Amino acid sequence: MSAPASLPVRILNQGRYEAITMLRNGEQLILAVFLPLMALIALSVTPVLDGYGTSRVNMATPGILALCAMSTAFTGQGIATGFDRRYGVLRFLSTTPLGKAGLIAGKGIAVVAVLAIQVVVVSIVAAFLGWEPSWTGIPVGLVSLLIGAAAFTALGLLVAGTARPEATLAVTNLLWILLAAVGGIIIPAGNLPDIMQPFVEILPSAALGEAMRSALIDSSFNIPATLILLAWTILGGLAAVRWFKWS
Repeated sequence: MSAPASLPVRILNQGRYEAITMLRNGEQLILAVFLPLMALIALSVTPVLDGYGTSRVNMATPGILALCAMSTAFTGQGIATGFDRRYGVLRFLSTTPLGKAGLIAGKGIAVVAVLAIQVVVVSIVAAFLGWEPSWTGIPVGLVSLLIGAAAFTALGLLVAGTARPEATLAVTNLLWILLAAVGGIIIPAGNLPDIMQPFVEILPSAALGEAMRSALIDSSFNIPATLILLAWTILGGLAAVRWFKWS
């Protein structure tokens, strides 16, 4: 008789299952890969991002990578968790040896795994379009991307754990559209109307977009943007722990 799997193995298995499930879902795949790629190509061939002192693709790619993190960690994970909650999957798994903490850790692993695939795919396409990132800024960019993913995962779990699945589906998709269009993640907040800028600049989308552009264009670590992301991560995480309902 084989010995029961250890907790780390259970967490890794759960993360693998969650990642495969997300990648097999057609709607999630469109949101995670195809829409960001379409946005990347569109921004690279149109003058939307002209006037920033670098090429269109250099300006667009950091924001698209940030968009990928938001797609997977917030919208994708939020929708998946919401429907798992409705069908009793969360309640069942939380009572198994995996436990609640292991389940959340598994979801985090799934987000990182899917995000890694997104980064590779987007980077390859961007390279074909002429992307020339600041190589010294790549480590900083990866750290910013992980912090952003943590912030959006916390917010996604907050929505999924407090709202009905149908409401989660509507809210996460609507917010994805709004934040992608006017949330500072692709188009810098400074390019928006003056009345909107103070509000947009404190959003996690704008902070992640700015952090990625600072890293991959200027090779710099954007401290204010990183602090905003950390604040959203902490506040979102605390709120999710406080109000998340497993069933």
